[in-house]
Formats: sequence, structure tokens, C-alpha cells
Amino acid sequence: MINREELEAALRESLEDRRLSRNERHDLKTLLGDTPLGDEERAFLRNRVFAVAKEVASETPALALLDWSQDVIKALESKHARTSQMEVCFSPGDDCLDSIARLLRWCQHSADICVFTITDNRVAEAITTCAARGVKVRVISDNDKSGDTGSDVVRLEREGIAVRLDRSEHHMHHKFAVFDNAKALTGSYNWTRSAATSNRENVLVSDDPRAVGSFAREFERLWEAFA
Repeated sequence: MINREELEAALRESLEDRRLSRNERHDLKTLLGDTPLGDEERAFLRNRVFAVAKEVASETPALALLDWSQDVIKALESKHARTSQMEVCFSPGDDCLDSIARLLRWCQHSADICVFTITDNRVAEAITTCAARGVKVRVISDNDKSGDTGSDVVRLEREGIAVRLDRSEHHMHHKFAVFDNAKALTGSYNWTRSAATSNRENVLVSDDPRAVGSFAREFERLWEAFA
């Protein structure tokens, strides 16, 4: 059984200097003891990390806070290592679309979306519904595609979702998203109706901390670059 008060205190102490030291990493693992963690305990740990980080979000650089969160989660997960989960979907068909929509329903804190274009109204509705639940949603897209007929990017921005565009002469051609800094989605799949109905595309979802951390850091780098 996790001593939640001691864990909370340890998280706050570690966050004081915005880094996880070797001793703090050891202390966190010791607090977890030797009992394997179930899904409920893992969800609680992730939620507390994000909740504590959110308290200082306004006064801490985003990358420093992200690095601390990732380090803490990896330390907690590594105490009871498990095999990373992976999901692969293909189109034509709705499997890729359903995977995106399911992750938008699943996340509780943040959804960072970095995609070339969004023209599928079903995806746009899932994004706005996610934001309406209080999830912090950010979207990065390409300026050339945002002006296309049927693009949902401008509409998302009008509805209060944070959007930044690559306005360079080159294309922002990524198709990835990070949910709660815990799961990453990537693949060839453009978030368009034709990708679901006609094109041969793919989506891969992973909760491997290395993959999630890499995509999360790239999102933050682009978010700052396109400010």
C-alpha cells in the first residue's frame, strides 16, 4: 500500500529545484515498496505528478517541468517494470480514427496535437469535446493547409483551443500527438476524412516512456519555435 502523504511530500520536495536527483529517485522507489502496482495505483501516481507540476506551471519553463515529470514517472514505473503496450491500426476503415478518438476521451490533463492538417469533422468534434472537459489541448499545424477548404484548424482556434502554425516556406508535416505525457500516437495517417475512407495509412500508439518523452520534447520545441 502506497503511503500517499509521504509520496506527496517527496514529490513536492523534489520539485523545489525542478530536477530529480539520484537520492530523490531512490527515495521515491523506496516509498513504493515491493508490492507490484496495479493500474489504479499507476494512474494515481501519474495524476499526482501532473497535479503537483501544474501548481508551479506558471512560474516554471515548460521544458524544465516536462523533464521533471518524465523523470519522476520513469522512476516510478521502473520500480515495477512492465512491458510497454503498443497498438497498431491501418486504414481504409475507422480503426485509426477510433484510436485517435479513444485517446482524446481517455486523457485527463493534456493533449498535444502536432499534425499537418485536420479536415475530418469527427476528429475536430472529439478535440473540442476533450477541451470542454477541462483538458489542456494544444494544436500545431501547417499554415498552408490551415487555409484549405474544409480545414478545421481555424475553427478549433475560434473555439478557444490554443493553435500555433508553421508559417515558414517549408511544411510542418508531422502527424503525432501526446496524451497526458503518457501515450504517444504517430504514423502516416493524416487527420482527414479521405485518410479513413480511401487512403492506405497507419497509426501506432505507444506508452513507452522513451518514445513518449521524445515526442513530448519535440512538441515543446516546435511550440516555442512557432510562437
